[in-house]
This record gives sequence, structure tokens and C-alpha cells, in this order.
Amino acid sequence: MRLLKYFGKPIRPKLLLRRVVGSSMSPKLAPGQLVVAINSFRRIRPGEVFIFTHDGREKIKRVERTAGSRVFFIGDNLDYSSDSRHFGWVDLNRIKGKVVWPRVHN
Repeated sequence: MRLLKYFGKPIRPKLLLRRVVGSSMSPKLAPGQLVVAINSFRRIRPGEVFIFTHDGREKIKRVERTAGSRVFFIGDNLDYSSDSRHFGWVDLNRIKGKVVWPRVHN
């Protein structure tokens, strides 16, 4: 398998399997639903969904906008989401993977 570059370091792509906790991404991602993410991606675009860490916990949120090496994430269900509106921008090194299944892009 060819090694990909991730922020300048070679990596082997890995799949991540996670279960959605809470309703912050409803209705596109329901509580208890499984998602598959991949830890290698080339770009981060608004509308895409990623898994990242904040305060030692993994979160699944949608990209609202990017600025250099930082990303502003929001949940789809704004009334029930703890996201960048509350904790600010997220550094790229906190991103674990891009959700590739189910397809939940805008």
C-alpha cells in the first residue's frame, strides 16, 4: 500500500468505526448510528463531516469554515450541539478522520 502524506508525515490509511452519541448531528446522523471515517484526506471543505478531539473526547461535526490550520465545526442540530460556537476553532492536528459512510455531505 502506498504511504500518503498527512501534514508532512507519511501514514498508512486507517478506517475508524465510531458510534454517534447524542443528537447534535440529527437528523442526518442519528444517536447510536455507526459511521466509518478514514484518517487520510487531502482537503477539508465546508459541508464535510469529521471526527476530532476536544477536551479529551471525540466529536463528530460538520465543517462550517476553515482558516489556515484551523477549522470551525458546527453540529447539524444547533439546539443540541456543543461545537465551535462554544469552544472556538479546532487545530488540524486534532482531526482524527473524515466521515466517508454514510454520505452526509450537504
